[in-house]
Amino acid sequence: MSEEKVRLSKLMAEKGICSRREADDYISRGLVLVNGEKIDQLGTKVSRDVKITLESQALKQQKRLATIILNKPVGYVSAQPEPQYTPAIRLITLENQFGESKQKLTSESMKGLAVAGRLDIDSQGVLLFTQDGRIAKKVIGEDSRIDKEYIVRVEGKLPQDKLKLLRHGLYLDGKALKPAQVDWINEDQLRFILNEGKKRQIRRMCEAVGLRVTGLKRVRIGNIRLGKLPEGQWRFIEDDESLD
Repeated sequence: MSEEKVRLSKLMAEKGICSRREADDYISRGLVLVNGEKIDQLGTKVSRDVKITLESQALKQQKRLATIILNKPVGYVSAQPEPQYTPAIRLITLENQFGESKQKLTSESMKGLAVAGRLDIDSQGVLLFTQDGRIAKKVIGEDSRIDKEYIVRVEGKLPQDKLKLLRHGLYLDGKALKPAQVDWINEDQLRFILNEGKKRQIRRMCEAVGLRVTGLKRVRIGNIRLGKLPEGQWRFIEDDESLD
């Protein structure tokens, strides 16, 4: 049997070269080489073992893609909201930019900017927006191994056996959760480090062991840290910063 071929754009996304949308754009503009041959036909199927490279124009375009870290306050939703809620992206304005940067906020840097790893309306802290499909895949892809760190204020008692359960052994929506790092910081705050992100996961984990969450702040995604970024302000991710 001959090997089943896959769409080139799908393979490019799987390999982390770019998103499928970006792949289609590069293919249609003749900026993708497969085993050294230019491919410009959308829908082209290839073997999984081919060598895929991008022309210099596409590589330069990728370098210009914006990624922004926002310190999201409580009361804002991460993505497109229902009418009565305000999306956090509205905080990304010239007035709210923190510090100095070589990059300038323009209509181009806002185009296609999407959340990578949501926070619910009652949570605050690190919220990433990116134009780069590679970064989005690293953060929210099914095989993501990027740590997300949270400081969580709780009420209630947590015996040692329940702490062990928080670290490993809980199920949500009928599926086992991946192991987590969970430790006390002080008498009413826990530090959680997860590499998955199910909806309201930490709140539901705490509820399952009899704790009530009264405050939740994400302070890190990978190597990108909240640091001194003030609440409600944002900055561009610098060239020397990366998730890994």
